[in-house]
Amino acid sequence: MKTRLARWLVNSWYKDSVIGRLLIPLGVVFSIAVRLRQFLYSLGVLKKHTVPVPVIVIGNITVGGTGKTPLIIWLARLLEKTGYRPGIISRGYGGRSEVWPQWVTANSDVKRVGDEALLIAEQTGCPMVVSPMRVDATRMLQRHTDCNVLLSDDGLQHYALHRDIEIAVIDGEKRFGNGRCLPAGPLREPINRLQSVDFIVVNGKKLEENEFSMTITGDSAINLVTGEQKPWQQFIGIKCHALAGIGHPDRFFKMLKTAGLSCTNHSFPDHHPFQSHDIEFNDDKPVLMTEKDAVKCSAFAGNRHWYIPVKAVPEPGFSEQLLALLREKYDR
Repeated sequence: MKTRLARWLVNSWYKDSVIGRLLIPLGVVFSIAVRLRQFLYSLGVLKKHTVPVPVIVIGNITVGGTGKTPLIIWLARLLEKTGYRPGIISRGYGGRSEVWPQWVTANSDVKRVGDEALLIAEQTGCPMVVSPMRVDATRMLQRHTDCNVLLSDDGLQHYALHRDIEIAVIDGEKRFGNGRCLPAGPLREPINRLQSVDFIVVNGKKLEENEFSMTITGDSAINLVTGEQKPWQQFIGIKCHALAGIGHPDRFFKMLKTAGLSCTNHSFPDHHPFQSHDIEFNDDKPVLMTEKDAVKCSAFAGNRHWYIPVKAVPEPGFSEQLLALLREKYDR
């Protein structure tokens, strides 16, 4: 019941619904509170923690997934390729550790550190620390690594940490919904917050000149048990199950459909704590899932379970401008 109500509320944010209009007063109060908090940080009443290396924040101004995780993985690889030593910090959303901060490696317990953090650590191999207080995570990285640039996952609203470069990621299909702040709409901050970020990356088709487009691509599936890799074409003509516990599951399902796969789709809430019965459907059809979901299902998956690895591909001009700005930060 709780999940259905949450989905109903989220759906109302992306159309001119009655519930959205009724919640406008609460959205106004939320917006005022957000602006007041920003103002207090700008005055120095609320303190910011500054670190001696550049900090790149990747986040969004809406609730739900926009494609930040693939972009962070791409950024970490780009920085390493160009000679930097990136470290990564995150809140560790979904992690239930009793002690923070927590180091994250490819062998970490997903229940302690969260699914996105584990996926990022697996894919990048970069030093990574998670904590609800990102400043604490930053301090741990400073003490124990020689990282010379930090990537902050989903930290756009975490003003306690000073940042040198801000990257906002937008869902190209949903954009900003009804344009209202929580709980009347999907916005964590008013839309004009984008005027102060350094880069706007759109997961999909860009609409404004100051935006950079990004595509999420994939063409294969990997078996959770055996590690076997197959091209998508080998699943065409076979009835499959597709499951996703991400911010916008329909994007994943649409990607599979566009590739020619025929799937029965199963949506779960973002960061869903999967159990074995969630991925069994009493038949022998292949089950396809996102890589983010796979890190939580590997312990009880069978030979029918496959995950779809994807990668972010921003337009070329983005990397050029980002690296140029980063060099400026080092020269100051």
